[in-house]
This record gives sequence, C-alpha cells and structure tokens, in this order.
Amino acid sequence: MRVFVTGATGFIGAAVVQELIGAGHQVLGLARSDAAARSLAAAGAEVHRGALDDVDSLRRGAAGSEGVIHTAFIHDFSKMTAAAETDRLAIEAVGAVLAGSGRPFVVTSAIGLLGQGRIGTEEDLPDPGSVGAHRIASEGAALSLASRGVRVSVVRLPPSVHGDGDQGFVPALIRTAREKGVSAYLGEGRNRWPAVHRLDAARLYRLALEKGLAGARFHGVAEEGVPTRDIADVIGRRLNMPVVSKPAEQAASHFAWLGRFFAFDVPASGTRTQEQLGWSPRQPGLLADLERGTYFR
Repeated sequence: MRVFVTGATGFIGAAVVQELIGAGHQVLGLARSDAAARSLAAAGAEVHRGALDDVDSLRRGAAGSEGVIHTAFIHDFSKMTAAAETDRLAIEAVGAVLAGSGRPFVVTSAIGLLGQGRIGTEEDLPDPGSVGAHRIASEGAALSLASRGVRVSVVRLPPSVHGDGDQGFVPALIRTAREKGVSAYLGEGRNRWPAVHRLDAARLYRLALEKGLAGARFHGVAEEGVPTRDIADVIGRRLNMPVVSKPAEQAASHFAWLGRFFAFDVPASGTRTQEQLGWSPRQPGLLADLERGTYFR
C-alpha cells in the first residue's frame, strides 16, 4: 500500500515509517524542511514537501496515496488551542479527499482526553474536563468521517511514549530534577501514567492501517498505569539525588507547564485493541527503559 504519513520525521512518525517499509508498504512522508526531506529519503521513503498548516499540501499527499497515517501535531503548550485547531483542520482536509473511497485513515489522539481516576477503555468517550480536552475536537472530526465512506480509526496514545530519541514528558521530568536538585512526585505519587514503547506504537499504527474498522478507537497502551512515585524513584536513583514529595498546590511552581500533566491519574487499558488487531507489545516497559540509562546521557 502507498501510505501518506504526516509527522514522518518525528519521534513516533519516524518509527511508523520504518515499520511500514519493513512490512512492504511504500511511504510518502510529509517534509517541512530540507533536513526532514533528507532524513526521509535516507529512510527509504518518498518525500512530499509541505506542512501541517498547509492544507493544500495535505490534500495532495492524501490524493496520491492509498492510505494515510496522521501523527503530526504542533506540541507548543503555550499555544495549545491554536495547535489543536490546526490539527482539526488538517484532519478535515485529508478526510475530504478520502471521502467515499473506503481508504484507511489512522489519526492520532490521546489517552489524556479521558476522565481521571479509573481505567479508561476504548469505548469511553472524551471528558470535556480532562487535561487532554484540546484533542477532543480532532478525535470527533476524525471519527465523523466513518459516515462519509472513510475507513477511519483513532489511535489514542498515552502520556509516555518512550524509547530512544524521546523528547516528551519523561525527559522534561529529568531536566526538572537536574535543575531543582531533587526528583519529585506529587502527594503520595499514586497517580498513574499509562505508557508504550515507540516501536510497539509504530506496529499498532500499521495494524490499524491494515485491519482497523471504520470508526474504531484503539488504545496504544502497553502498561495500564505506572505510578508516578515509581518514575520519580528511578530518576532519583539514576541521578543520585533525593526523591521527595511535593504538595499538589506546588505542582506549577516546581514542574512549571509539566505540573498539570504529572498530576493527572489516567490509567487505561489496551486489551480490546490487542484482541481486535492482534497487537502484542514486545518492547521494554517504561521503568525498564529508564533503567537502561540512555535517558540520562
């Protein structure tokens, strides 16, 4: 299958590109810069110049493909509303091209849009009060395409997609620990983060592309919930520094923008996803990945 991939040189997208090529698919990767274009060409993908906010480039990429995987997102936490709107418009632009074709369209969403305090499942609807509420409109726009003849599915990713090259929440926690001289958690540290390795996530995207039913929601979850105290413990041990508790009201002052994310408790299950797609995570879990030491170099 010829597959158009957005975010094709990103942390997750690059792994998706390799997974697709390894399975015999052809990849057309979106590249905004010359460096991204060179990276894609070196990986064995065809280059499509454009950008997430250039909807004409997205339409052309989708029109020339037999399927689309959308992993791109502008992770600017100071402009999250604008980033979410760009994402929604991108999804609608691609969906308009695919309408009536029955072609697959796999769209990235987030576990963080679910309600807190219980194990979320694929059947659960988004919670408007969630920390990931900014992704709700995009998920809705994607799933609405099922009624327009698109074999669309959504992959909800957990807050920690980990592995070599990670630039997300866990590296931010490590930077904060180095800056503050302590590895901290909030309260008793019992709030849980689901997690998945980037290579397992990449395989899930491929399976969703190949086998996902229209309107399906999949959970890219290998571990239902890693207690944040356990994450802080590993960071403290690897950096040889104290591990301390901070009250919830100090989340913003200690962790800055990361505080609201490190505070949430959103365990989630990927059991139904594994059963429907035959997806079986094989890579190390989050704590084992941290213990390897590459995060601390």
